Amino acid sequence: MELFGDAISILARWDVVAALLVGSVGGVIIGAVPGVGAAVAIAILLPATFSLDPIVGLTALLGIYGSSMYGGAIPAILINTPGTAVNALTTYEGTPMTERGEARRALSLAYSASFFGGVFSVICLILLSPVLAAIAPMFGSREIFLAALLGIVLVVLAHRGQVLIAGAMASFGIWLNTVGLESIQYSQRFTFGQSWLSGGIDLIVVVLGLFAISQAFVLLVEPDKRSHAEPIKGGLLAGFKELAVYKRVATVSSTFGVLMGMIPGVGEFTAQFMSYTYAQKTSKSPEQFGNGSPEGLIASEAANNAVPAAAMIPLLALGIPGEALTAMMLSVFYVHSVVPGPGLFQNQMDFVVALYIALLILNVLVLIFLLFSTNVLLKVIEFPTRSIGISVLALSFVGVYSLRNSAIDCGIAAGFGMFGFILKRLELPIVPIILGMVLGGIMEAKLRTSMMRVKAPLDFIDRPISFLLFAILLIVIGSYIYTTIRSRGSDK
Repeated sequence: MELFGDAISILARWDVVAALLVGSVGGVIIGAVPGVGAAVAIAILLPATFSLDPIVGLTALLGIYGSSMYGGAIPAILINTPGTAVNALTTYEGTPMTERGEARRALSLAYSASFFGGVFSVICLILLSPVLAAIAPMFGSREIFLAALLGIVLVVLAHRGQVLIAGAMASFGIWLNTVGLESIQYSQRFTFGQSWLSGGIDLIVVVLGLFAISQAFVLLVEPDKRSHAEPIKGGLLAGFKELAVYKRVATVSSTFGVLMGMIPGVGEFTAQFMSYTYAQKTSKSPEQFGNGSPEGLIASEAANNAVPAAAMIPLLALGIPGEALTAMMLSVFYVHSVVPGPGLFQNQMDFVVALYIALLILNVLVLIFLLFSTNVLLKVIEFPTRSIGISVLALSFVGVYSLRNSAIDCGIAAGFGMFGFILKRLELPIVPIILGMVLGGIMEAKLRTSMMRVKAPLDFIDRPISFLLFAILLIVIGSYIYTTIRSRGSDK
């Protein structure tokens, strides 16, 4: 109870409450704007959070991360355009329900399933805290290196059909992290005699370029669009009654979201696919799927909203982000000298619990906001896409320049923005670059530390956790090679 009280005292500040309100409400609004999404919003806000206390900056970013998928369901259901990429599956069931005059029912189901998935995930996170606190101290430099390596491998292999290019992008990200003045012997790496590269390539500059500026270019190049959705009449609480009818689907889908969220590189898409497939195979009316099935809608929304809280587990326990959004949050920790990992659970458990409680409050705030403001949010859908693109572009450059008041950073960001635009047009993965930069830095630091204690190659895996991680790494790579060979053999 003392720990809980300490966590509440951390949150009971006007600036933390304001950050949570702004993040949760802002995340819903951003999620409802097609073509923007949480990654763009977090990238733009990152520079501003560096001047705030860690708990204030992180609650604002968590608010956007956790609430954007709520808002993304609105255009996915009403105008067949997902607000965020992870709401794409929601269109399969939401749009047919709207077409047959059940828009209010579809939104109500989406809100209730999202709320259930979000709260379920946070409760699992709280229950796992004692286990994480006990296991985290067992991770030394070798274990964290192997965990980071496993994370990169999982991220690469998660891009089915694009594994080679994803591996190349991750390698490119690792290389980007090495540019500049090396911190041990202070030698220049890949600076090519250019003094402006001595400080390295800043992660936030790359993030803003690849996610925000590139998306602005996409919105500016495409034809200008203004969508319209009819207002919703009546209350939106009926979905909770219907959710009780499909409680098995909601629970299993949320469980998939928690499990997939904990695994680096997997995330919402895999969780959605598995939960949707499960719901269809176990449904008494599988023929409804794709034609407005309430079970399919619940499976999709419960799964993707269960991921954000679960994705915080590897970030907080090991300091290893599982995807781009948590990688951005990791930079907030580092700026304030708060190092996620085993030490965080040992020395700042009240801070960890405060983040859990913030996630729980976030879901309540978002649900209340949506119940009363859905029709107001429909105005957001009508924003012209090119106006949104111009706004994103301007805010991105303001954010980049505010980092170090450097015009060179703006030029680098513009270059990565064009690179990201090309990758998006070619439908090639961007996320591995960011994770390569973040995890590459972790791997280099931990490898150097661990090598001081390693006399022979096998010494690297002579402890239970390191051996287990190494075995998982071999199994994952071996399984991929086996399935690839088998699938090619069956095609002949």
